[in-house]
Formats: sequence, C-alpha cells, structure tokens
Amino acid sequence: MAGAVAAAGSAEQFQQLLQRPDRSLVVVHFWAPWAPQCAQMNEVMAALAREHSQVTFVQLEAEAVPEVSEKYEISSVPTFLFFKNSQKVDRLDGAHAPELTQKVQRHAAGTAPVPGSGGSAKEELHARLRKLINAAPCMLFMKGSPKEPRCGFSRQLVEILSQHGVAFSSFDVFSDEEVRQGLKTFSNWPTYPQLYVAGELIGGLDIVKELEASGELDTICPKAQKLEDRLKSLINKAPVMLFMKGSKQVAKCGFSKQIIEIMNNTGVDYETFDILEDEEVRQGLKSFSNWPTYPQLYVKGELVGGLDIVKELKESGELLPVLKGEN
Repeated sequence: MAGAVAAAGSAEQFQQLLQRPDRSLVVVHFWAPWAPQCAQMNEVMAALAREHSQVTFVQLEAEAVPEVSEKYEISSVPTFLFFKNSQKVDRLDGAHAPELTQKVQRHAAGTAPVPGSGGSAKEELHARLRKLINAAPCMLFMKGSPKEPRCGFSRQLVEILSQHGVAFSSFDVFSDEEVRQGLKTFSNWPTYPQLYVAGELIGGLDIVKELEASGELDTICPKAQKLEDRLKSLINKAPVMLFMKGSKQVAKCGFSKQIIEIMNNTGVDYETFDILEDEEVRQGLKSFSNWPTYPQLYVKGELVGGLDIVKELKESGELLPVLKGEN
C-alpha cells in the first residue's frame, strides 16, 4: 500500500519485506514503545512514506525481535538501517529527522553521497566529523571494530595501539557511508585507517609504524588506565552510581527507563554512566561485578544489583536507607 509504513513482527516478516521485488530501497526503523523519540521518528517515517511511494518503510520493535536486532548490532533506539537488494547500505543512529530525510532522498534517487554538494549539507557534515574526531582524546577511524577488524591495515593498527596500552575509541567507517567519504576530503587523507589525537590527524598505518619505530608513539598517544582501576574509579565517582543504557534524560532500554523512574521518585542524588558509549566498560563491568546485565546500581562503591533487586528493595521499604548508605 503506497504511503504506508509496514510493521515487521518477526524475523520472517522482516526477511519478506527485505525481499520484495517491487521496491529498490527498504528503510527499517528499530524502535521501542517506551521511547518518546521513537514515536516522533515514526511520524517522520509516515511523512516520508507519503512522499516516497517507491520506498518500503518498515517499523521493527527492537526488543520484540531480538534475533534481528542482534544480527545488525542494534544497541539503542531509534536506529535506522537502509537496505538495497537485501544488503545493508547505510545506517543512522539516533533521532535525527533532517539526516534521515536526506539519506532517504539520496538512496531513493540511487545516488551515492557527495560530500560538499550544497553549502548547508557540507557544513552539517563537517560539524558532525569534527564532533566524531573529538569524541575521545584518541580516535581511530577504521574498517570494522577493534574486536573484529575488517581489513588487514585496521587489524595491524589496532594491534600496535593495544600493545602500547593506548586508550582509544574507534568508529567503523563501514557503518556510515557519509562519514567514510566525507572524512577523506575533510582530512585530505584518502585511505583508512586514520588515527586522530586531540582532534588532529596523525595519519594511517605507515605513519603509526614510523612513530612506533622512533619511540614517539608513546609520547603522542594517551595511555589507557588499567581497566580494573578505571572501573573502581567510575563506581566510586559518586555515592550513588547507575550504569545504564542511555542517560537520565534519554533511557535507551525499557529496564533502564524503569529504574530511572524509581530512582527519581526517591529524591536521592545519583549519577549515571551510559555503557553504550564505552564498550570496554560495558563488557569489563560485567566480569568485575559478576553481574551479567544492565542496569547496575552501586552505592558507595558496592553493587546493589539490577532492576529486579531495586524493585524488591522499593517494595520492602529498604531502598531509601540503602541509597543513603544506612544499610
């Protein structure tokens, strides 16, 4: 039906929608009913569906079809994936209506992104690239992730940084074609990987190898704090610390949203840490605390537990004394 947004309630339905022969582009919104930003983006999707009758627009509730969400590494909502001929061609994380509109228009027209076509689009892209470059003191733009590099050069660079105990964050250029093409022009560096320190381009694999050989790499790149020390420091950052998906303002999973509501009703001050922003903390804290899921609540450096424990403490009237460190 032209102008409508389809719903995929199962992995089978999702596959059927991807394989529809009459549509060249399929845009899938991974959403959750508890997230207000998803409701807003559903309205944007509906408007785009009316404009682009040749495109298939699909809503998929991320937590209801976990096998699809896990396959495409959906860790927060809203996330949008773009498919052509059943192959993923682009991705957009977050509630960015203008960017979603641009990507739909570009892919529907069948054109590859051209960085710098149009002044405001170029300025928006450059602002986004600057933000990404400065997202961490040391940023690696690579093919794949540190755990799963998708080219030999990226793998080698990750190995060098790891051997030298460098603290770095990474961005997978395969996840965003606009960033992949735009950064080449922005940095005047035509290949990947690209390493940035303090917002400045260091270079690619060859440059890093030269710096390693000369002994300069250790002076240029920030050292990683030992993970255990870092976790202890984070757990003790505030008397009450909540490790969750998202933030107080925007929870990115149903469990995190529920625990935030309970915490806010206690009137007790607390700080949060978004584990989606830091894969090392996300995985490390599970082992450190011997608690496999999130959210995780700590009081004075001690683990209280997750949502179920917090609910039990609330029911028994013990939550407030625990949060105040009286128990």
